[in-house]
Amino acid sequence: QVQLVESGGGLVQAGGSLRLSCAASRSIFSLNKMGWYRQAPGKQRELVAVITSGGDTNYADSVKGRFTLSRDNAKNTVHLQMNSLEPEDTAVYYCYAVFRWGPYWGQGTQVTVSS
Repeated sequence: QVQLVESGGGLVQAGGSLRLSCAASRSIFSLNKMGWYRQAPGKQRELVAVITSGGDTNYADSVKGRFTLSRDNAKNTVHLQMNSLEPEDTAVYYCYAVFRWGPYWGQGTQVTVSS
């Protein structure tokens, strides 16, 4: 079993920045991919950004150029740096990790961007 602990959500004004972190309870060397999804009220959960075991990153078109996903293997952690935040980024952000034996989700952290 793997636990994913998220941190860094909160309230920020449009144009501001937040940094989300997700710490896994075991080494992320054995994972296939890890990243973040988000779900806004009344909408489906959508991929925000993901990083593969090889270090490749993929981003949703809506966040390209504004968000950066990075991985710290020594701390079993991924970070999502979110800049130039927009009200449309308001959502619950969920950490997501796929290990060789299966997928795991974090409990979610709220990000609210005021206009």
